[in-house]
Amino acid sequence: MIITPDSLKEQLRQQRDLFHEAHATRLHRAISWWRAALAQEGQTDLQFITAWISLNACALTAQQNESPDFLPLMQRLVRLDQEQSLYGLLWHTYSGPVKALIKNPYVYGPFWEAQRAADSVSDWRSGFEKASVEALNCLSRKKVPELLSITLERLSVLQDQVLGGGATYASQVNREQVETGAKLLLSLLPVILNIMLHHPDEDWGELAYPVLKQPV
Repeated sequence: MIITPDSLKEQLRQQRDLFHEAHATRLHRAISWWRAALAQEGQTDLQFITAWISLNACALTAQQNESPDFLPLMQRLVRLDQEQSLYGLLWHTYSGPVKALIKNPYVYGPFWEAQRAADSVSDWRSGFEKASVEALNCLSRKKVPELLSITLERLSVLQDQVLGGGATYASQVNREQVETGAKLLLSLLPVILNIMLHHPDEDWGELAYPVLKQPV
């Protein structure tokens, strides 16, 4: 079955009585931003930004209201993923967008730290190579949460650049990583949202920004 924003929204509507209000709101927000990302075809920067917001909506909680740690969410998702959809997605995409991100120094945080440091020859390469080997080992050993965490860490650096004004809109300089990031997020989102939708009883955390019943 093809998973679309419309199909997930309809399932959410039909099962809303089974959901904790916070989880229903979280899914509603994430699906809305996923829909927005799909509507940005041809506008890669905007597609990446809106897809990242959708993913962030899945992870954002009252305990992590600024910069979510994705590892706990990925661990929970993989535990609930009985069909191993996330592993299958990573296995089939590793030679493409996942490996491209892992091998790209421009989305590796310590690379930029070295550029900003007074000692610009700071050795970031050893950590970079170690992380690349670690990512490959994670895949071969089916350590899916760890591989997802490494991948999303790279995407987090990219979103810092784009949303923080560290990149030019539609620039050719960073086109490869933005296109790769958008492609990977659009592959992950339907799988992640589908798992979350079918496990309403799981503790997904309290919303950082809940819907207020009464105006202030």
